[in-house]
Amino acid sequence: MTMKCADIAVSDLLQLVVDEGASDLHLAVGVPPILRMHGSLQPLDSEPLRPEDTERFMKSITSEEHQQKIREIGGTDFGFGFGSVARFRVSVLRQKGALGMVLRLIPSKMLTLAEIGLPPEIKDLLYRPRGIILVTGPTGSGKTTTLASMINIINIERDCHIITVEDPIEYYHAHKKSIVTQREIGVDVPNFKEALRRGLRQDPDVILVGEMRDLETMEAAITAAETGHLVFATLHTTGAARTVDRIVDAFPTDQQEQVRTQLSSTIQAVISQLLLPRADKPGRVASFEIMIATPSIRALIRDSKTFRITSDIQTGARYGMVTMDASLLSLFERGLISYEELITKCQDPEAISLKLAELQKGK
Repeated sequence: MTMKCADIAVSDLLQLVVDEGASDLHLAVGVPPILRMHGSLQPLDSEPLRPEDTERFMKSITSEEHQQKIREIGGTDFGFGFGSVARFRVSVLRQKGALGMVLRLIPSKMLTLAEIGLPPEIKDLLYRPRGIILVTGPTGSGKTTTLASMINIINIERDCHIITVEDPIEYYHAHKKSIVTQREIGVDVPNFKEALRRGLRQDPDVILVGEMRDLETMEAAITAAETGHLVFATLHTTGAARTVDRIVDAFPTDQQEQVRTQLSSTIQAVISQLLLPRADKPGRVASFEIMIATPSIRALIRDSKTFRITSDIQTGARYGMVTMDASLLSLFERGLISYEELITKCQDPEAISLKLAELQKGK
């Protein structure tokens, strides 16, 4: 039976997201509420939402301060606790004069590195005294979950002062063996640059930067890594070589050589990830490209030869390194992803096709 809009409460929809294990809830005028399940959109059996419905939903979970932002700039983002059941990251937006909302479920359970699919060698990185570890990938690829799991391991096993700067705060970390200071942009501090500048005076050991979105934040993160802190940050890039190029290219030409030198000495690892629909059962599985900074890779970054990083990753399996294509091929061979996912997501489809042909011959 089709549900009437007036009978739907936001709490019912949020409970449904939790019960069904959906990753997102979309609320837009003209369509029923829609869940994203394992990467696919699934509309609920309800009437299309009207402008007064989305406004009612928004008002029921949005503070007056964030409602003011919507009136002034047409949208806002915030974290929202759904009782003790779950947390959501909420994005409210205006479109065609009406309100829309997208709510992302933040899993309450921290995953282990093995559950995420990362090799055990990654854990060694979490004990480095300084440097920068980058977790990269497109939106919705699980970067936040990976970082939260890494911070959780440090929190449990090391006595550190961990400062996180996020927009908004997603995972909450209780103080364990470490002290965790979590600062939210727009609530606790105006911007990433200011949070990092002040953060260096707050005796941190580990700093998490939610996103390196501009030159000033990149500069501050690299400086923090240089001055003896372990820095974690995210970027929306895929692949280690592209990530390094993206950071260097963000700087003015006359500073790029200096940035290459700084990066070559501070970078510890680049972990790129994608989330793909599983072929064997409902759900998603992560594929990774993992670059660990060896003396050879540091030299390639310093000498502007990032195009050769991939071949170093291919021969660096003993350090825990893997290319994205090798990771995807492994998932395909184990029956975890489809051929279509393998071919559309890999960097070099021709090489993958040749490898598959060789494997068939071998069989």
